[in-house]
Amino acid sequence: MNTPNVSLLNVSRVARLKTPYTTRRIPASAFVTLLGGSRAPRVGDLILARVDKLGQHRHLELACGRRARLYEGDEIVLAYGNRYAPDQFEAEVPSDLGPCHMVAGGGVAARVITRHDKMRGATVVQPLGLLGDRNGRPINLADFALDSPRSDGRRAFTVAVVGTSMNAGKTETASNLIRGFAGAGLRVGAAKVTGTGAGCDIWMMVDAGAQSVLDFTDAGLPSTYLADPQDVERVMTTLLDVLYASGADVVVFEVADGLYQRETAHLLKSAAFAHAVDAVVFAAGDAMGSAGGVHALRAMGLPVIAASGLLTASPLAMREAAHATGLEVLDLDALRSPGILDFVGFRAAEGLAVGAM
Repeated sequence: MNTPNVSLLNVSRVARLKTPYTTRRIPASAFVTLLGGSRAPRVGDLILARVDKLGQHRHLELACGRRARLYEGDEIVLAYGNRYAPDQFEAEVPSDLGPCHMVAGGGVAARVITRHDKMRGATVVQPLGLLGDRNGRPINLADFALDSPRSDGRRAFTVAVVGTSMNAGKTETASNLIRGFAGAGLRVGAAKVTGTGAGCDIWMMVDAGAQSVLDFTDAGLPSTYLADPQDVERVMTTLLDVLYASGADVVVFEVADGLYQRETAHLLKSAAFAHAVDAVVFAAGDAMGSAGGVHALRAMGLPVIAASGLLTASPLAMREAAHATGLEVLDLDALRSPGILDFVGFRAAEGLAVGAM
């Protein structure tokens, strides 16, 4: 290949690359060329990078879910993406192929702006070039995204889990809801519609009994931070439509981060979100957070039906939250009980054998 700054990748070199969760929809056979020179990366572009200095992330979550240990000098694949994590890093896609950071274990590259005091410095990587196809075009996650199925307007009964912030207990709440629905004999679809690409939450939903689990990386985004609000709505709608088309009776989906996070705030206020959900469960770490969040969701006109989250570790906090919100506060036992069907107001879709529940 005689194109300037475009070189062919050796097959054996490609076979040695550690490829992460975020890129799991892209076969290694697509990695044909390496694109160097002066280039401005886009969100979702893939890079071949060398690990120069290990920091906070010392493992890379592979496409199969295994956490592979990293060594300095390793060549790895990452997807450029912005990161919003109050407990970890704030980072943005750089404007060049200069040194940057691995900012999520699922394989996201960006340049760190701020970090939580408890975090080590981020792992430093040196991009060796963008990964390209056989025509020398950059490979982007969006090129391998799920297509949105044709919709006739019907959908599965859908429960959304939102919360005060990162680590409020949202995934634990969603997973135990999934467990309750699956235990009642329903086919459960699950999704995480916003956040940063990593498989840990998705594997929890799989382990809880969901038959099909998707996230925003399946819709072509390595993260949803700084994405256009319309793109985030498209991601949510696509994932829910695909799950319904796959035969789900009920769908449980998680919205990452807290109500003050920009993309979460836009999504919750959208007509698309209001149309998509039958019930909302709010997760919080304490009673005051629970009361504030429930009040905000009610002001948006959303059908918030219960509180949950980390606060359920404390009987006192549960009583405070119940008094402040007027809602039932569901602990993990209540969430995964078959009785959760009646509590959330589950309605069987047309054709569903209700008697089998």
